[in-house]
Amino acid sequence: MAMRVEAVPGHPDWCPLGTVTGVRHDLRYASENNFAGRVLYAGFDCAWLRREAALGLEQAARWLAGARPGWQLLVLDALRPQRVQEAIWADAAGTPTQMYFADPKRGSIHSFGMAVDVTLLDPRGREVDMGSGYDEMTLRSHPAMDSEHLALGVLSAAQVAERGWLHAAMVRGGFHGIPTEWWHYDHGDRDQVRATLPRIL
Repeated sequence: MAMRVEAVPGHPDWCPLGTVTGVRHDLRYASENNFAGRVLYAGFDCAWLRREAALGLEQAARWLAGARPGWQLLVLDALRPQRVQEAIWADAAGTPTQMYFADPKRGSIHSFGMAVDVTLLDPRGREVDMGSGYDEMTLRSHPAMDSEHLALGVLSAAQVAERGWLHAAMVRGGFHGIPTEWWHYDHGDRDQVRATLPRIL
């Protein structure tokens, strides 16, 4: 199953990020402010999620606002078409950055509209210090190593705590993280997503 990204706007299974309450977005791959230093989403609109993921994100934002009034979620990436994933993989394959990107043969959950890259905004609208930058492909970005990095002084207690707040919010929206990127969250079971939902080309 597949559909082109141009068919997403207006489709009943899809929700624009701009309508998700309590969430702001700044899609880094739609600008040059990303690891590649170039616009990766040239010519098409990727500010979309599958409706079930969008509802989960809204639930996560609602919990965060209740627990920390004034705080918001900032989405850095959402829908990532297969054609973009293939272009990224062509650059990353065989390099140390390969581990941070899904092989397009298997499919990134972003390409099904069921994953987000996300961070926190404080009440003044500023991005929070998470201990490493978005798409910083180093061990500092690995949440699986937070305890070790805290003990060794690589991360501060405040940085680990903010990662904890982000995780707490996202799991309440039905998302789950991955060991290597503090910003990445999937909605639903990866195998089921790949088996049952259309991939966006």
